Amino acid sequence: MKTSAEAQLQRKVSSTHAGSLTSSSTVKESMMVGFDDVQLQLLDWLTGGNRNRQIIPITGMGGIGKTTLARHIFEHALVKQHFDICAWTTISQTYNVRETLREILYQVSGDSRDDFSDENELGEKLHKCLWGRRYIIILDDMWSVEVWYKMRFFFPDYNDGSRVIVTTRLSNLATELTNSNSIGMRFLDDVCSWSLFSKTVFGDEGFPLHLEEIGKKIVGKCKGLPLSIAVVGGLLAKSELTPKYWEHIEENISSIVNSENDEYCLRVLKLSYDHLPAYLKPCFLYMGMFEEDKAIRVPELMRLWVSEGFLKPIINKSSKTIAKEYLRELVDRNLILVHKLGAVGNIKYCKMHDLLRDLSFQEAEKQRFYYVLGQHCPRGINSQHRIVIPRSTSAMTVRDAMETMSSRARSFICDDDTVSQLPDFRFLRTLSTYKYSGEYLDENVFQMVNLRYLSARFRERFQIPSSISLLWNLHTLIVYCRVGEPPVEIWKMHQLKHVEFNDVGMYLPDPRSGHSDVMMENLETLKGVIDFNLNEEVVKRIPNIQKLRIIYMDKVMERVKFLSYLQCLSKLESLTCLIYNGSDDEYLQSISFPHSLKKLYLGGLTFHLEEILEKIGSLPLLEKLTLNCGQFGRRSWEIVEGQFPSLKYLRLWRCWNMECWTLVGSCLPRLEQLHLSYMELLEEFPSEIGEIPTLKSIQLEYCSESAAVSLKKIVEEQEELQGDPSFHVEVTLSNVSQELQSLATPNFRVVKG
Repeated sequence: MKTSAEAQLQRKVSSTHAGSLTSSSTVKESMMVGFDDVQLQLLDWLTGGNRNRQIIPITGMGGIGKTTLARHIFEHALVKQHFDICAWTTISQTYNVRETLREILYQVSGDSRDDFSDENELGEKLHKCLWGRRYIIILDDMWSVEVWYKMRFFFPDYNDGSRVIVTTRLSNLATELTNSNSIGMRFLDDVCSWSLFSKTVFGDEGFPLHLEEIGKKIVGKCKGLPLSIAVVGGLLAKSELTPKYWEHIEENISSIVNSENDEYCLRVLKLSYDHLPAYLKPCFLYMGMFEEDKAIRVPELMRLWVSEGFLKPIINKSSKTIAKEYLRELVDRNLILVHKLGAVGNIKYCKMHDLLRDLSFQEAEKQRFYYVLGQHCPRGINSQHRIVIPRSTSAMTVRDAMETMSSRARSFICDDDTVSQLPDFRFLRTLSTYKYSGEYLDENVFQMVNLRYLSARFRERFQIPSSISLLWNLHTLIVYCRVGEPPVEIWKMHQLKHVEFNDVGMYLPDPRSGHSDVMMENLETLKGVIDFNLNEEVVKRIPNIQKLRIIYMDKVMERVKFLSYLQCLSKLESLTCLIYNGSDDEYLQSISFPHSLKKLYLGGLTFHLEEILEKIGSLPLLEKLTLNCGQFGRRSWEIVEGQFPSLKYLRLWRCWNMECWTLVGSCLPRLEQLHLSYMELLEEFPSEIGEIPTLKSIQLEYCSESAAVSLKKIVEEQEELQGDPSFHVEVTLSNVSQELQSLATPNFRVVKG
């Protein structure tokens, strides 16, 4: 019986180890490309001078190469020489602490007994075997920090430089395991992707020239994911070497990747979906309805999640806060990719890798979560609750679909401009449309009393009807049309949270005085209002406004006093104010900002900036400031100590006449990004700029060459002091002299615009 148990455990350890090291039967086991720098860093951490036991997480999405990297480290000659004991075990989602400890103990001591009374006795035996010996343990594919908490006491910290490597798809789990060294796996760049593909298909042989062009197209569609490249390469390695066949692979690469080797790719990635908590699954599935490679605006995505009812209410938390937490969780699980960050570090745009999008699409299809209209209209579309019409869907398909849709639909999202009629969607909650007929919407849409989200673009002039007030559930209203004006009844829509008009703006009528039922206590965003009549009556009706975008076009100076009421909006965090046709400095004197302000954009300015910058500099929470136009009457700008205490991003664009810029004392202590455009008269940067510890980047566009040279001197000073400055400079000029070009370095880029 003992011999049988030993054999069974040995087979289990061997199969687990082999299964975690090979990604596909088509992939050579030793294949690793593009991570040489990461491997060197990891080897340095493993064999470096730190004597404490260290945990080193390796994080990234499924198929990105975490296990492959760990395997190469595990088998590296330096590691085997440095450590007395090397052991590997796979944790997986359904972990068993007892079996995991047995696997490690067997590799450490050869002991395969199964007569331990409990986990503690087994763990104590492992602890004794590890004590006094330098060890490295690989815990592959960890999904929960609890398993580490249950086992950590059995891995002694003998001050001998032992290490534990954990591979996980959960970035937030890495922060729970350690606050020091960790590795985040990145996608392969074009060069490394091509190298991996070439080696997978042809090994050390040369790549045939007649297949190179189509081969690069195939690699491009893999989007830098090693798993995808390896699966496609493995298939082509055993296929016919003809351009025609490879073109077939390129045209059908998504379906081929997901079907090759028993849908191996999707099975690997599906583990991430299966491990999602129930409240995140609909948010993930929803991502599949966006077009491939689409950069998704995060605020829009979160508003859609809210309207679809995906968010689980939490006491004392707004829906926006909950949506941000959901998004962060999906990012931490490497299911959503951050595409673009905002100036102060917020996620502005996100994306999905094609394979993850395919996964969400397939799972959504299985669960009838939504239906994306293809080239053929299905008979069962009349039972679909969420319907998506992608851009460029044929007019005939759209027409046929409209005839079969019923009122059961809850969501209708259309990016196509071929739809002119909608069925009777009486239960519709989400409606996002593109270039619809205003006449049709006037007659039908505003009878959909269940609508929560309405986003519409109109082909022609459109007047929002007074019947809009019947939409008593509406919390998001986005209207883009050539000319229009909302009715006064809009002030009665208590549930509205987000109201947005087109960039040229709309006139918002004044609320009727004496009406006590027009408080819009839920309104947080109001964008695109022309000559907004800010007065005491209006301010008290929007007490919780957080984001405001207003445009002043009128020359009548009696409207100037409106800007003084901004300070009454005590919860305002983001303000965009465009002022045109206002050449009088009375605008400047009347503006008063609330201390809650975090982001400020002032555009179209013609007045002197010195006085208004004193007001702005005193705002305690301001993180982002953009000034578009305006002029410095005294031709200089002096920032004194204590000003701009929280500012992270500063941009000046066409702010005329500034010749001299000085910093006095400790100012701009948190500045991270500085961006100056078309400031031709500025001759020199203050040297104190280089001493700001948080500074990361300076962008100089179409300014003077002397200003650029002064920046170079600041960079050189910091290089002498620090070795490598914390910030980088990029200079863009129409004409770049040879002298300036000769100054270019990795930290000082010069670009011809």
